[in-house]
Amino acid sequence: MTTMALKLRSCVPLKLALAAGMAALVFGVALPTSVEAKNRFVFANESDFDTMDPHAAFDNVRVAVRLNLYDGLMRWQDNPAKLNPWVADTYTISPDGLAYRFTMKRGVKFHDGSEVKAVDVVYSMERILAMNKGAATIFKRMIGPGQTRAVDAYTVEFKLAKPSAIFLSMVPELHIVNKALVQKNEKDKDWGAQWLSKNDAGSGAFKLKQYDPALGFVADRFVPHFKGWGKKYLDEIEFRGVKDANTRVLGLQKGDFSGVGGYHTSDQLKTLREGANTKVLESESMRVMLVHIHNQRAPLNDVHVRRAINYAFDYDGFNKDILGGMVERNVTPLPNNIWGIPKDAKGYYYDTEKAKAELAQAKVKVDRPLEIAHIIGFSQSEQAAALLQNGLKKIGIESKLVGVPWPSFVQKVAKQETSADLSVLWVSTFYADPHNWIGEMYHSGGWGTYLSNSFYKNPKVDDLLDKALRSTKQAERAKLYEEATRIVVDEAASVWIYNTKWFGPYAKNLQGVRFSPVGNGQEMRTVYFE
Repeated sequence: MTTMALKLRSCVPLKLALAAGMAALVFGVALPTSVEAKNRFVFANESDFDTMDPHAAFDNVRVAVRLNLYDGLMRWQDNPAKLNPWVADTYTISPDGLAYRFTMKRGVKFHDGSEVKAVDVVYSMERILAMNKGAATIFKRMIGPGQTRAVDAYTVEFKLAKPSAIFLSMVPELHIVNKALVQKNEKDKDWGAQWLSKNDAGSGAFKLKQYDPALGFVADRFVPHFKGWGKKYLDEIEFRGVKDANTRVLGLQKGDFSGVGGYHTSDQLKTLREGANTKVLESESMRVMLVHIHNQRAPLNDVHVRRAINYAFDYDGFNKDILGGMVERNVTPLPNNIWGIPKDAKGYYYDTEKAKAELAQAKVKVDRPLEIAHIIGFSQSEQAAALLQNGLKKIGIESKLVGVPWPSFVQKVAKQETSADLSVLWVSTFYADPHNWIGEMYHSGGWGTYLSNSFYKNPKVDDLLDKALRSTKQAERAKLYEEATRIVVDEAASVWIYNTKWFGPYAKNLQGVRFSPVGNGQEMRTVYFE
């Protein structure tokens, strides 16, 4: 559904739209009957959906597109995250660890009715590598163009450039697009990028119905989906961008939304827990909050300045006082519940005198205000930025806060030239392996994504991380990650704040949410209203 079509349908008489509530007002859809409304799920997302292309984004803020409209060979589910075969039936790994071969299910249908086959998987991988966006930064370190082949109609093989311990865990990020449909809409050899940014070429449990980048998207249940359906399900899902946290909370209380994203204050969660029509699901997660420091830009390229910044953040004041103890302090880039953490890591704590002492040792003086970027729509991000600004002022460093919408934030921090001095963000669980955090953030070969915008570079750390990827023994890999983590922490590459719990505010009568730290519970196939 195109933007133009969406606008045409928005011409609903105002009186009628007001009577139907915000959902109809925003999208201008036909007013649901009470039965239809029962099965229509509306999620207020903390950020916009600037693209529908599953290969253009690699974050958990916009993961709803990838998990609901597309399928992959494998999928992460539940908590602790379990890697399950999805479109794949079985897989084998060659003894040398270089060849991964998947046998696919037969009869899996794309939304246009054509069958998902090995050539579609091959095309999808080649497209990811060619576009060099989204998960490309991960895959291109393991596999090159032309190294994925269709052995037969239902068998696909990936030939890695070198053994990689995380390849299998990354396969869920290979979302399969309909080769014939995308190629039909290619322009100027763009791999269909312009078309797919607004359209759907997937086989997922929901099929795109409407999309407007300024609003969000609506998708209908895809009845023939190969995983089948339970006795209860959602007929329609809507994900819309609502940046203001208070608006999201109020909308859930009023029944305009069925679920809301983002991080909330303890008071907001208490209100939603006690609400007559709302509830809050909880689960241990692996998402970490941090402040990336631009390691390549003066004066932040001086380790003493970076250590001073680490000592200037009031961790307990933020985690305990502001957030009400809803999170756990973590002193390294790794979440507390993953292996590979050095047990002797002490990290940094709030001490302005130590911060001043570090500044006194710096060869590069802080002679300008530092820019602190936070994400609009995430109140915690702004709160952390303001607290850091206060701490920096106490040690004689001036700073300015800059709020940036998430899609723009992702674009800006991917480049050294446009990235802020300090960027407050979260790193989610894209796969449950230590490399998801320390590898993605601190291997210099990964520059170019928001994950690595500290632009940290240490050949020793690169070597340790490379060795960890080549090894197939977890005990050996754990030691390598521990050593790399010690170095990164000692060099104060970033400021590490907390390991989060997941809080999912939903309508009280919503059931079937399967939370996974890989995807944050945004897969809607099993969800229904009681």
